[in-house]
Amino acid sequence: MRILLSNDDGYFAPGLGCLAEALSAIADIIVVAPERDRSGASNSLTLDRPLSLHKSHNGFYYVNGTPTDCVHLAVTGMLDALPDMVVSGINDGANMGDDTLYSGTVAAATEGFLLGIPSFAISLAGFSAGNFPTAARIAAEMVQRFEGDKLHGPVLLNVNVPDVTYDELQGIEVTRLGRRHKAEPVVKSQSPRGETVYWVGAAGLAQDAGEGTDFLAVERNRVSVTPLQIDLTRYGQMEAVKQWLK
Repeated sequence: MRILLSNDDGYFAPGLGCLAEALSAIADIIVVAPERDRSGASNSLTLDRPLSLHKSHNGFYYVNGTPTDCVHLAVTGMLDALPDMVVSGINDGANMGDDTLYSGTVAAATEGFLLGIPSFAISLAGFSAGNFPTAARIAAEMVQRFEGDKLHGPVLLNVNVPDVTYDELQGIEVTRLGRRHKAEPVVKSQSPRGETVYWVGAAGLAQDAGEGTDFLAVERNRVSVTPLQIDLTRYGQMEAVKQWLK
């Protein structure tokens, strides 16, 4: 199996290194990741300038662009054959609920999915206790399971692993996305030059975190696995809009 790895924390991120080490033991891997932290880049493509590709001392390739750029460049211009899978991560922090709309980690996996490749996004859901080996082991187990028994149809899985040791995990649960309260207000401050600047506020706390959600699974130290899709059409409102437009 040949796997393309990417992330949004940058090619130097410890989570990516841990993931590469775990998956290289069971597959042929190639890493193409952003040259710097691009958290929150979502599914953006760089269209206003050319991209450059460089190789680091550890063999990882890095791109002066977004996570989506990395996967798109690798699949459509760099690799001589499609990878069997795209795995994005390990993100340092959760990507649950509304986070998936902003996440560069999920975006890298989504780009693989849009290009016809089974894709997993792996995140360590916690407060930087640093249990990347736990998430890497889960990722390897899921890759091996998929290799031996492929899912039917297109595959895009969002995986959130509690930030605990492997022995502390309480199993794996297939979940739906929860919802957060609206984000905190921006934080207004001054730059050293006396200019007014704004920092984006923190994400809102969990609002819909009931049974079956990714939030509750992680709270219970269970690995959350959420199948994602791209169709954003709100079918239930189509008739109402038709009537509104008459």
